[in-house]
This record gives sequence, structure tokens and C-alpha cells, in this order.
Amino acid sequence: MNDADINFYFDPLCPFAWMTSKWVRKIAAQRDYTVDWRFISLRMLNADVDYDSRFPAGYEAGHTAGLRLLRVAARTRAEHGRQAVGPLYEAIGTQAFDSAAALALGPGEQGSREFVEPLLERAGLPAGLADGLDDASRDGELRAETDEALALTGRDVGTPIIHFGPPDGTAFFGPVISRLPSDQDALRLWDHVVGLAAFPGFAELKRSLRERPQLHSFGVNPGETGIQEDWHGGSRHLKKLRPGTPAASGRNSGPVRGSGRRAVRTRTLQGRMGTSRSRRCGSPRTSGSSSASTPRPPSATPPSGHG
Repeated sequence: MNDADINFYFDPLCPFAWMTSKWVRKIAAQRDYTVDWRFISLRMLNADVDYDSRFPAGYEAGHTAGLRLLRVAARTRAEHGRQAVGPLYEAIGTQAFDSAAALALGPGEQGSREFVEPLLERAGLPAGLADGLDDASRDGELRAETDEALALTGRDVGTPIIHFGPPDGTAFFGPVISRLPSDQDALRLWDHVVGLAAFPGFAELKRSLRERPQLHSFGVNPGETGIQEDWHGGSRHLKKLRPGTPAASGRNSGPVRGSGRRAVRTRTLQGRMGTSRSRRCGSPRTSGSSSASTPRPPSATPPSGHG
């Protein structure tokens, strides 16, 4: 039986899911929430997609490596309990995105036994669980959990998906963040996200402009601000930027240091129905000002007076 305060659906090699998971861990520690770390496979989400025409180079290999790591996570859960998934995800994400070697890691390496065995040991688990990398018998379980996540949000989303106050609470894709907030700001952001999620009829707040995340795998160190780019469906499309912006001008080789002021200020607030497209990693979402309240994750039951 799952009595978690939050269900967090992740693909282990989605960098934006990893950023959001680090924020959620801060919240869980400060609010004494429990998190059930669940699975969603970007490779399965895009099983019918022509990667060559819909994705930048390397995405298929990356999504496949994520699927292989999810098989290991599923075996870990089956043999060592749900509580073992969080430490394993933390070990994988730290190595894949925050380690000194992260920038040089290729997707083929990330889906390998050489990559995952020491991470299993770091998480206090047997290295032999790496046998699960090639165990396609786990795919039915992963597909069912992926479908479970999409049943909560609709299919035109990516990773991560957060289910607030399960089983009756609401669920949303995101929020997608590029910077890891301080402990205090993490709480402020959480309260605003929870407030939006609890509002009856709220569906989407979105912008496609985003900074590269503060991860070594993107060449952005803590305290630095990644360059801002225009992302479509979860991947960078620099040619979409207006002429004269730093990325469109080719000045996009590294992070921006200092104030973090945005080079492009266009924002879009849109509420739309899902369309048929490829599902990728992350989609931006914003938050507002601070809140003094400290609510538990919201129920899906509308407040009195709302339909």
C-alpha cells in the first residue's frame, strides 16, 4: 500500500526531471513529506516516433539508456522495496548530471553495466541488480506505470509528472526549473505550485524560453546562469530565436554569469488542448510571489463554491 504524500514519476536520464527531483527532495526534508519515486519511460512514450525526423541526434540512444536504467530500478523495487528506488535515482542522477564526468558521458555509457554497478553499490544495493539492464520482462510493468502517469495528466506531456496527495489529489507535468532554489525559495515555489494545482480548472502555464539547467552535464556550474534558449517539445531549437538574441547570434557556447537577466523577454501564457507530437524531457512552468501558508499536497476535491 502506498501512503506517500507525493508520487514523482521520472525518467532517470531526463535532466529537467532531475532538477525538479532535487527541489522535491528539499521540500520533503523541510515539510516531512514522503515521496514514492515512480517510473515513466520517454522511450516508451515515443515508441512510434521517427527519431531521425523528430528529435536531435542522440535522443534515441539517450531514451533507450533511460529505459535500461528503469529496468534496473524496477528490479530494485521488486527485490528491495519501494524505499530503495529514491537512493538509486539519486545516485544515477548525481553521476549523470552533477559529477565532474557528466559532461563527457555519452548515452551508451549511461545505459551500461560499467555505469550502473558502482551506483548500485553507492545506493547500498547489490551490483548484481545491473543484470536488469537487458531484462525486457520488466517492460510491461514500466509501460503500465507510464500509462498510469499519463492517465493523470493527459498524453501531451513529458517528464517529470508529480501527483500531489495521491490517490485523490491532482497531478501535473512539471514544474520545469533550470536553477535549484535555496531552501526558503524552494518552499515558496512549492506553495505556489500547490496553489495552482489545487485550483479547479487550471491546466497550463507555459513558456518555451528556458535557461540551460544548472548541471555539469550542460556545462553550467552552481551559481552560474545557463544561456536562455527556445525549446520546443523538450529540445533546443536555436534557430527559432529572434535575430539579435545571444543564442540566435551564436553567442551560446557557455553559461551567463551574474544577474541572470533574460536575453529574450517574450512570454506566452497559453491554455490549449494536447496535440499529437513527440514527448521529450521537460516543459517550462513559472511561479509567483511568496506565500505564508504551508499546505499539505492538495486534494482533487474542489473548494466549496467551485464547480
